[in-house]
Amino acid sequence: MATRRTRCQWCGVPLHVPYEARRIHCPNCRRIVQLPEVNGNLNGGMRISPYVGYQRPGPRMPIQMPQLPVHGPKRAVLCGVSYKNHPKSLKGSINDVQSMRHLLVERLGFPSSSVLVLTEEEKGHTRIPTKRNIRAALQWLVQGCQARDSLLFYYSGHGSRVRDRDWDEIDEHDEALCPVDFETEGKILDDEINATIVRPLTRGVTLHAIFDTCFSGTSLDLRYVCRMNREGNYKWEDHFVPYAEYKGTAGGLAISISACDDHQNSQDTTYFTGTATGALTYTFIKTLEYEPRLTYGRLFMTMRDSIYKAQSGSGPNGAFPTNDSLQEPLLSTSTPFDIHQKPFIL
Repeated sequence: MATRRTRCQWCGVPLHVPYEARRIHCPNCRRIVQLPEVNGNLNGGMRISPYVGYQRPGPRMPIQMPQLPVHGPKRAVLCGVSYKNHPKSLKGSINDVQSMRHLLVERLGFPSSSVLVLTEEEKGHTRIPTKRNIRAALQWLVQGCQARDSLLFYYSGHGSRVRDRDWDEIDEHDEALCPVDFETEGKILDDEINATIVRPLTRGVTLHAIFDTCFSGTSLDLRYVCRMNREGNYKWEDHFVPYAEYKGTAGGLAISISACDDHQNSQDTTYFTGTATGALTYTFIKTLEYEPRLTYGRLFMTMRDSIYKAQSGSGPNGAFPTNDSLQEPLLSTSTPFDIHQKPFIL
């Protein structure tokens, strides 16, 4: 039988495994080992992916990190992809990023020099939202993080779902972001996003991720998902998968705000201002501007009612839609908390 060499992701012991195997029990630590896929054939040219389920055709080039300060207590990565000249281009993504940057710098005290913006309109090739540049930006975001740091990752662009290939998703699908060059370089899976900006978070560090994109409910791959009804009653849904790779932090707190559930679409709208903007982004910003001191529960109830108003054309007192085609913002976290008591702070 043809075999290949790898290492246990838990204890590091070298292993010889069947070439086509997807996972095995480590004989040393007895834990389940998810095996990286191979690209190529038995006769040569084989590349082992650095992320399970992600294939890359050649050697991975060093990532050039953005030249920005890394030790500020507040820093953010804002990524907006419009896919210019593409049949599925987006009109609101760059508007969304500009609005988010204004909120962070002018209202919430983020230093302008510590806010990294990636759009197709930025100057310099390292500021274009390619797969390579988004990866570098995410690494920069968490580099040197320490207690009391507040980190933010914001994404406005296309999202996607792909078949889960490492058995760590309840719904059997991974969520993915689509960089501007996704058709040639591939998408960025939620597994990679989690590994890059969630697991390195040390005690006292807080990360917020905001995804204004389709199929984004669990784009940060966090364990606990908040399900809340129209009256504000809620429960935390546990998405723990036995034997799956650890998706938590190193003691910090990760919180995700998504435009919609994993099976739903998010929308750009001109309802509010007459110009294209993401429904989640606009309602998020306006809610914080009108009510800067509020809880997570209040934030989500207000955003949800505003989005319903934009999508249905009726006021917030109408019955909330149950049609899956209408988006409903979703909250998830690495550690559950009382959403009606915990204040929302960036």
